[in-house]
Order: sequence, then structure tokens, then C-alpha cells
Amino acid sequence: MNTKVAVRKCTVYDVNEVYTHISRIFGFCGGPGLRNRTVLLKPNILSDNPPEKCISTHPVVVEAMVRFLRDEGAKVVLGDSPAIHTRGFRAEKSGIENICREYGIEWIDFSIDAALMKVRDRKIRIASVINEVDLIISLPKLKNHELVYFTGAIKNTLGLVPGFSKAKLHARYQDRESFSRFLVDLNERVTPHFFLMDGIMGMEGRGPGQGTPANTGVLIGSENPLALDIIASEIIGYNPWDIPTNRIALARAVWLGSPDDIVYAGPPIESIIKKDFRRIIIERNTNISIRFLRNRISFMRKLDRRPVFIHRNCTSCGECIKICPSNALRMHAEKQNHVVLNDAACIRCYCCSEVCKHNAVVIRRKLLGV
Repeated sequence: MNTKVAVRKCTVYDVNEVYTHISRIFGFCGGPGLRNRTVLLKPNILSDNPPEKCISTHPVVVEAMVRFLRDEGAKVVLGDSPAIHTRGFRAEKSGIENICREYGIEWIDFSIDAALMKVRDRKIRIASVINEVDLIISLPKLKNHELVYFTGAIKNTLGLVPGFSKAKLHARYQDRESFSRFLVDLNERVTPHFFLMDGIMGMEGRGPGQGTPANTGVLIGSENPLALDIIASEIIGYNPWDIPTNRIALARAVWLGSPDDIVYAGPPIESIIKKDFRRIIIERNTNISIRFLRNRISFMRKLDRRPVFIHRNCTSCGECIKICPSNALRMHAEKQNHVVLNDAACIRCYCCSEVCKHNAVVIRRKLLGV
């Protein structure tokens, strides 16, 4: 596979500047032919929030890519599936719906027409539009992620799985390693044809939904999801091999035989690394025996980082309860705005934290108070 990765410094969401960067990135990386092709443009829309929250791919990046694709002779359709996906969803607050209207682009609701596809050991639901287009171009957002530490090119492909089907996958793959293996499996089965990461503003801290904006100042492009994720995770200060999807994918040698195979074009990496980026703490206990004990011994489970509910911030919207794949959450029968966690049932997928819009869920070690 093409192993080229291009990085361009970009600090403002100016559509003309972003367009120029996309054109140069695409040219260096040898992106796929576009003339007379139908392209599914797949941004990262975890939830529909204003662009300044940095939860979703910025609409300026989406617009610039739409303009570039059209200028190259492609037909564009647009779609994604947020964590809580109701039929008729439109990405209005994020500004992406406005782009669809302005450019007359069809928005594809992944939940309306889904097909079954076999991924390794099971069949999953996936947006059927992938069988109707010529190309998929993925627009991930540069963010932290409580479960897999970093969400990039490989993680963004999960959005092709509609709505609550994603939560069911968390129920099946219940720890960081097994879920990361599934993400790599999915990308091996459906690999988008090009990736352009919005890292102009990223999200540090409690990503992917409750972190804070961070000026990361880059656009990153590649045909190779692993090569892009290695470079992107390094830019925000991670050791790329601490990211489980990177480590698992490299061991399989499907996209990359060695990090030395990456053909890089951009500023010296050391000059753009964000050393003060607030990262997720890496948990070192990946030994299978330790994970087994943690999952089954009450005291050891209390040492895990887990959802802790800030009741004063809760609005009783119930989104966390809807998304929970293990039915570990319920509203208190008497106390208002009070979510109760059944810790024995909790699988530590942190979906509740992803979907909470009110900063009412934090992930920490409650017993130790850190």
C-alpha cells in the first residue's frame, strides 16, 4: 500500500487556505483518481455540536474537500452516524448540514439502509452506501479517546456502523485490546481510499466528547490509515506504540511493514509535536491474566478508571442510559438528575462519557480520587 503521509501547518479555518493544502496533500500522496467517480465523504460527527467545541470535523474542512472533489470531477455524497443516531438525523449544529444545502449534496442517513457484512468472526450492520459509491474519503478529527487513547483514521471508520449497533460491538469486545483488534479488522474489511485529518484544532483532555479544544495546527493526509495514525499520534505527544490500534495493525503488516516505510512530507516532526497536549493516561496492565482478574475481582475493578457521575451537571436527558451496551445505568428512583451506575455490570467502554453533552460524566479512579 502507498505509505506516503503529508503534513501541512494550518492554524486557521479559512476555506481557501484549507483547499490549497488539500490539493497539495492529495497531490503528494498520489490520491485516487476522482474524475467521474462517486465519492462518499465521511466526516467524524460524534454528536451534533457547534464547531468550536472540536467534537466533529470542522465544516470548513468538509467544505474545502467538497470543493476540491468537485473541481476534480467527482460527484460527492456525505454521511456519518453519530453515537446516538435517530432517523432523520442532520448535522445542523456542526455546520455540515449547511454545506449539504449550499452545494446540493445528498446527505446519506446510515441508519435507514444498512447491510450485513462479515468482519472476521461475526456479521455486523454497515451503511449500504459503501456498496454504491466508487470511493470513500474519511475526514477524521484529531482527538483524544478515553478508551483507545487516540481517535484517528482507523477509529473514524467505525462511523460506517449505524447508531446503536456500535454500542452492541462494545458489548461484544469489552476491553481496550479486543475492541482495538475489532477496529483494525473493520478497516481491513473496509478501507477508505483516502484520509484527510482535521488537526487545525484538536481535542485534548477527556476526548472524544468532553475534552477541550487545543491548537494543534496541522492538516494530515494519506491513503494509509496506519501511517497517518502513527504520525498524528506522535504529533500530539503519544508514543505511537502505546496506541493499541497502531500496535495491532503494525503487527499484522497489512498496511505497513515497518515505521521506516513511511514516506513523510512536512515540517520536521519534532518541530510540530505538542508537548503540552493533555493526553489520556496510558494504562500498562495489558497482560491478559491481569485484565481477567480486574474484570472479576471487586476490589481490583475499583482500581480501574470508570464513569463517575457529576449529578449537579446532569439534566436527566438519558443519553448515557440509551447508549450503555451493558445496561449498567439507570435513573435514581427518587433523586432528580441522579444517574446510578451498576459497577458490576459496567464494561468500561466509556460510551456514556462520549455522548454526555453536559460534562456530567468523568472517567477516573473513584476509589483513589484521581
